Amino acid sequence: MSDGYDPDFLGIPLPLPSPARAVTRLDYPRFSVLLDERRRFAAVTGVVIDGATLRDLPRTGEWRLDPRVSADAQAGPEVYSRNDLDRGHLVRRRDPGWGTPAQAQDATEATFFYTNAAPQAAGFNQSKELWLGLEDHVLTYAESTDRRLAVFTAPVLRDDDPPYRGIRVPLRFWKIAAWRDGDALAAAGFVLDQSDLVDTRQGLVVGPLGAFRTFQMPIAEIAAEAGVEVGPLAAADTFVRRGLRPATARELRRRDDIVL
Repeated sequence: MSDGYDPDFLGIPLPLPSPARAVTRLDYPRFSVLLDERRRFAAVTGVVIDGATLRDLPRTGEWRLDPRVSADAQAGPEVYSRNDLDRGHLVRRRDPGWGTPAQAQDATEATFFYTNAAPQAAGFNQSKELWLGLEDHVLTYAESTDRRLAVFTAPVLRDDDPPYRGIRVPLRFWKIAAWRDGDALAAAGFVLDQSDLVDTRQGLVVGPLGAFRTFQMPIAEIAAEAGVEVGPLAAADTFVRRGLRPATARELRRRDDIVL
């Protein structure tokens, strides 16, 4: 497809997080997906974002299967039809959309492969809107430098996730954003929890069981929960370096709660 995630994009070597499970690497324009073909979802995604040349393009692109892997290895349209599940972008549509208009459009349209999707409960509340805006918030914070980010996102793939239509619906998602702070690497980690919204015991129930919850968590704890090796990201964690590591994760209700 294209170049994929660039580990040297920040000017500080930052390898793509590596999951313990077997995965297939798929490269797209400016992002990569490490696909767990057994679970049919990404175990890791990584994208690089140049905030200085980011473009606000109209939404184009259609969801489609990636022909490089078997259709049986991707959670395709049958998972999302006639229910209250959204095809949640892991790499956001806007994130790789920078550079020339043609480059940006190619990159944003590539985010519509099913390998970059995971089921999320339909509808919005304040916590989910906060989750979707995390990259923008970190870009704004980092604009005193060159406004470049590397962002890693994926579902937490647990063996006890609830079964539905031949898949298991992930209940938690993780995200780590990294940027350059002077000559050093800085990073922050977050988790979105939809456990109180998804119930598959009688088919599928997505509704007023609860709400999305968004947390800031120590990156080392995210890595342990997700089963990924995060390299230098854990030592760059602003949450831990500022001495705010709590006994449990810090729930976020507004952007001012984020520690960067």
